[in-house]
Amino acid sequence: MTRLINRRSFVKNASCAAIGTTTMWNTLLNLNTMKAAASFNSSVAVSGNYKALVCVLLEGGSDSFNMLVPTTPDEYEVYQETRSNLAVPNFDCNDPDNGNNLRALGNNVDCNNTPEFGVHPMLENVQSLYNDGKLAFISNIGTMIEPVNKSNVYNGAELPLGLFSHIDQIAHWQTGVPQDRIATGWGGKMADLLQDFNANQTNISMNMSFAGSNIFQTGPSSVEYSLAGPSQNFAGGSRGFERFIWEGSEEFDNFRSMAVNNIIDRTYQDIFQKTFNNTIKIARDGDEEFSAAYANAADFNTVTFGTDELSGQFEVIAKTIRVQQALNMDRQIFFVRLGGWDNHDGYDDFAENLHYLDEALGSFQAAMAEINMEDCVTTFSLSEFGRTLTSNGNGSDHAWGGNMFVMGGAVNGGDIYGEYPSLLLGGNLEIGGGVLIPTMSADEYFAEIARWFGVMNSDLSYLFPNIDRFYDTSSLDNPIGFML
Repeated sequence: MTRLINRRSFVKNASCAAIGTTTMWNTLLNLNTMKAAASFNSSVAVSGNYKALVCVLLEGGSDSFNMLVPTTPDEYEVYQETRSNLAVPNFDCNDPDNGNNLRALGNNVDCNNTPEFGVHPMLENVQSLYNDGKLAFISNIGTMIEPVNKSNVYNGAELPLGLFSHIDQIAHWQTGVPQDRIATGWGGKMADLLQDFNANQTNISMNMSFAGSNIFQTGPSSVEYSLAGPSQNFAGGSRGFERFIWEGSEEFDNFRSMAVNNIIDRTYQDIFQKTFNNTIKIARDGDEEFSAAYANAADFNTVTFGTDELSGQFEVIAKTIRVQQALNMDRQIFFVRLGGWDNHDGYDDFAENLHYLDEALGSFQAAMAEINMEDCVTTFSLSEFGRTLTSNGNGSDHAWGGNMFVMGGAVNGGDIYGEYPSLLLGGNLEIGGGVLIPTMSADEYFAEIARWFGVMNSDLSYLFPNIDRFYDTSSLDNPIGFML
């Protein structure tokens, strides 16, 4: 691991500030507890400008060819024929805001200037963000070990382990290692590489999760810090001791807290007790530090977040970013998860999920604009795979290539990157059952995000072992081009 702690030369090129944390509740219950002790060792901090990543996992395999759809007459006809009962009605130039039809991507669209692509009618904010140049799509992307085509896909090509398996593919998107099952993710390894960007390394982790323990944020040293969105009796943020104090009188709860603190503040001689207790103490102190800063986060003047769970989580992220200077950190990685995308048996939840996603993204990006942090925060999506173009009668099944989105002020938005595939059954990428071979590797997508975040090209192969098969790491250019 010497290479990880000695490479600390990064170019800073933004004008922002910082944050972080590691929860008491998550640390107590997480089997990574002992590993966490190593990640909190002090080292020389490098001062820099704040950057944050927000990773949104659409768990279940999102049907992203109903999120991003071709709208030109010929291509839409192919789409409609292939997708049959799953097809969304096309853009209506006479009624562009019709809530049942695709929403046009592109500005100055009318009946004389028809769009090439549209998004699902539930994606009103996504449409606006795209048209304003703050959101882009990466098309027909998937996990790959090496480039694959229709002639070698079943004739010698090395394919991802468990290609159509939820459990394997959801892990591969988080690890960047589709040929193996491993327990460390590229977000966690990236946090290890960049930990010296953060002056505050004692109590607060770079990685913050709204989904508890996850592979993406687990590194050889790094662990996640669990946060929660607002609920009936909780304003959102770090739960700390509250999560394991029984309900009772305030006096009794205070007594219990005092007793727990006395146990934690004791001096232990046994090395295992000492290490475990030190980690718990760090977590407690981090909770207190985070909570004190978060309590001073002002509400937003021009933005109202939705009351659903996902919007609440994005509100906590936005407020955390708002108080980042008090936490004295220059890099932060957030992880949120929205389930319900496994549409084998119907699409009853699909539109509702898109609505929640769209509302959260719109409010969050507006909040970042209000506090002048748009250029410092990049939000991006993951999902284990796309779904079959063909219907199974009720819904769609597991497939391979799909579409992802990336959002932020540093995104070269208003564009679709990669090759949007022909949706014709039997086409040059369709291998049966409506499954598409990806034309863009997830590695290229990850690498571009990592480069923007501060990872050097020389470290990309450590994060993504297959990257050299898709991108020349000696190049000065981005792998895809969606980041400015």
